[in-house]
Formats: sequence, C-alpha cells, structure tokens
Amino acid sequence: MTTTQDFAAYIAGLPRIIAGAAALFRDAEGRVLLVEPNYREGWTLPGGTIESDDGETPRQGARRETAEEIGLDRELGRLLAVDWVHGAGRPPLVAYLYDGGVLDEDEFKAIRLQEEELLSWRRVPREELSEYLPGALGRRVLTALDVLTDGSGTAELENGHRVG
Repeated sequence: MTTTQDFAAYIAGLPRIIAGAAALFRDAEGRVLLVEPNYREGWTLPGGTIESDDGETPRQGARRETAEEIGLDRELGRLLAVDWVHGAGRPPLVAYLYDGGVLDEDEFKAIRLQEEELLSWRRVPREELSEYLPGALGRRVLTALDVLTDGSGTAELENGHRVG
C-alpha cells in the first residue's frame, strides 16, 4: 500500500523543468514588441516564469507577466508555439508563446514598464529580430510569425527548431 509519505518522496524525486510563457505583440506594420530586461544582457518578449506552484496556467502566466511588465492587461489569442529548450546550468525550459495581437498607437503609448525588471522597449521588424533575439528565442519568434502568416497550427519546437 502506498502512503502519502511514499508519494511525496516519489514527487520530490521527479525531474524538474522551468515553465515560461510570453506574448507576441505586433504593430500594424508587423514589427514585434521587445523589452530590454535589467537583470541580463539582450532583449526578450514580455513574459516570464509561470507560477505553477500556485496553480497558474501558461496562459494565465503570460497574461499576468505582460500586465506586470508593460502595463497592458489583454486577453491573449491562440498558442503559437511550445518550445523545449535545453539549459546550460539550469533545468530545461518549456516556453509557451501566445498571440498578443496587433496593438494600435494608443496601446503602445499606454505601455508602462515595470522599472524593477525592464529598461526599455522597442518595435523590431522581422528581418532584424535575429540581431535582438539570438538562439532558440529568435527562432521561436520567427516560427510564431510564420504560424500567424500561414494559419497553421501550434508549432512544436525543440531549441527553437520545428519537430514532428
């Protein structure tokens, strides 16, 4: 007979992963909204870690993080991509990327950065994205843009590359 203590020990011994979620916002010209964090080099999308221990889902996490980071609390669209990203010095990351939609100029003017985490924001055209988003994140965003353009289903990725 399995006890609660046995089950707790089993759960404690399972592999760990990090789960993150972000939103892909664009302007009418198709440029992508990027944010510049103050805690690491480079640029990223609005989003962050899913508070899964508190019962938060990926979609809820993306919306909460977007509201916290840029001050826009919007219903997010469909799931564009799920990416399994191997980590160096950290557990693997499962990254969910949702369609944030097209923002109008008033919505861009309403952006209020979370000063504890972010330095700035900008809109970047597709052809320059890989300069701002190297590696798996850049590939994930480009694939998500392709999904939006061709109307295909959610992309399954590993380290930013399509699989399946």
